[in-house]
Order: sequence, then C-alpha cells, then structure tokens
Amino acid sequence: MKVRSIVLLLLLVFIALFTVMNWSAIMTPTSLSLLVTRVQAPLGLILLMLLGFVTAAFLTFVAYLQSTVLLDTRRHTKELQSQRQLADQAEASRFTELRSFISQELLRVSQESATTRAEVVAQLQRMDDKLRSTLEEHNNVLAAQLGELEDRMERDALISGPAERA
Repeated sequence: MKVRSIVLLLLLVFIALFTVMNWSAIMTPTSLSLLVTRVQAPLGLILLMLLGFVTAAFLTFVAYLQSTVLLDTRRHTKELQSQRQLADQAEASRFTELRSFISQELLRVSQESATTRAEVVAQLQRMDDKLRSTLEEHNNVLAAQLGELEDRMERDALISGPAERA
C-alpha cells in the first residue's frame, strides 16, 4: 500500500473510533437554525452525515477520475499502437524501395562493367592485330634486308673468290 492510502485509512479509523467513543454526545439533541425556522436535532449526527456525504462524493470523484485516466490511457495505447504499425509499414516500404534501388544500381553497374569489358577486349584485340601486323612488316623488312645482305655477301664472295684464288 502507498503511504497516502495508509494515512487515509488511519484517518478513517480515528474518525470511527472518535464517533464510537462520543456516541452519546453526538446523539444529544440541540436547537439548530435553518435560516427560516429552528429545529431540535442531534448536531453531531448531522455533522457525521455531512462528513459521510463529502467522503462518498470524494470517493465518487476519485473513481470517476481514475476511470477517465484509464480510458484515456487505453485510447492513447491504441493510437500509439496504430502509429507504431504505420511507422513499421513505412520502414518496411523504405527497405523495399532501398532493396529495389540497390538491385537496379547493381544491374546498371554490371551492365556498364560488361560494356566496358567488351570495349577493352575489342581495343586489346585491335592493338594485338596492329602489333602483329607491325611485327610482320618489321619481319618482312628484316627478311628483305637479310636477303640483301646475303646477296651482297654472295656477290662479294663471287667477286673476291676468284681473286683470292689467284
């Protein structure tokens, strides 16, 4: 129990004990003025009834306040749950959009990579063909020059050959 509840309970026990101990004084009739007339009634009993009425009104007010707070809490909980669901759905849709965007970007990058790879391979093939043709030309030029040198050497050998023999 909370301290507040314990204090209220002790206060009610004290009032009940006080009432029981002074019951004869509470029930003693007294002359009371009701503004327009005078009556004989027990003042203590009237005050005790007023205290009971105020206590009942207070308890009713507290019960009403608690039920209102409980209903508001339930309503807020439902609203919070619906907002949480909306946020979860929005987050899921963002993840889906992100996944599709990443997939599209990966596809685009792989296509660009394939295109670039094909261009590089084609350029390497052209360079290889050009290198082969240049090597073949140099090989032909070299072969021609070697052939000329051999012809010269054979001519020189033929010309110098009979002179050396003599």
